[in-house]
Amino acid sequence: MSASHAHNHSHEGHSHQHGPASYNSAFMIGIILNTVFVIVEAVYGYLSHSLSLVADAGHNLSDVLALVLAWVASLLSKKLPTERRTYGYRRSSILAALFNAIFLLAAIFIIAWEAIQRFANPEPVTGSTVIWVAAVGIAINAGTALLFLSGRKGDLNVRGAFLHMAADAGVSLGVVIAGVVIMFTGWQWLDPVVSLLIVVVIFISTWNLLKDSLNMALDSVPPEIDAAAIKSYLASLPSVTDVHDLHIWGMSTTETALTVHLVISEPGSNDQIIQQATHELHERFGIEHPTLQIENGTFPCRMADEYTI
Repeated sequence: MSASHAHNHSHEGHSHQHGPASYNSAFMIGIILNTVFVIVEAVYGYLSHSLSLVADAGHNLSDVLALVLAWVASLLSKKLPTERRTYGYRRSSILAALFNAIFLLAAIFIIAWEAIQRFANPEPVTGSTVIWVAAVGIAINAGTALLFLSGRKGDLNVRGAFLHMAADAGVSLGVVIAGVVIMFTGWQWLDPVVSLLIVVVIFISTWNLLKDSLNMALDSVPPEIDAAAIKSYLASLPSVTDVHDLHIWGMSTTETALTVHLVISEPGSNDQIIQQATHELHERFGIEHPTLQIENGTFPCRMADEYTI
């Protein structure tokens, strides 16, 4: 029985960047602008008794955290492997996403509780203040989104930042609409209603983030990877008679690793099979780090049982 390992790090045909250097300034500008806006929005929300502004400030604070974590994780992912950390710090992006999701869930619980309290004890809201502050939020969030516009198709981290900022511009627009309605109708109850709507929007995105990051932390197959198709492809390779112990997991939020045992009938074709499989796994399935163990079937493999780990 022989073990052969194939490690492919070619990026031909796929873009798996990790916060490229050209976006360092975009992250920095976005973090600074949104931090300043969070402070301004929270202060004016408190002074104008607008819970929707305070809620939106909490949402934007989560965006600052998301940008910081994405930036730090992108920088860490570039660090070279060491003797102790053989995968480097690639997994930091997964841990960052998981921490971000937990933080957001705690924040929206506090906002929702305060909004419910407001229904019983409403406070007057200064509509004009809400409108102007939220309008600034639209400009800042939309401007930050534009910083990541050019890279949204080639980098999942950049795409996430773009979509997050674009969605926030929409949330701020909702706050502006609430401010206008309150100013002309005096419907003070609309402020906590908008706050709860913002909470729902945040919860939906946070739940998906929590689910995806938790699955990745538990080494689940990434949702964009078809494990059955990969196993079928490997079984179709020349001389391959059995495929077992197949594992696919995310090394980071942008890179996927794979390990598998292949039983072949012609041991002399090891190198050819490894070369072909490594290339196809990368080009067809986006597997960045495949490791293939070749077996000739002379001795039974204890990992052949589907439920053996």
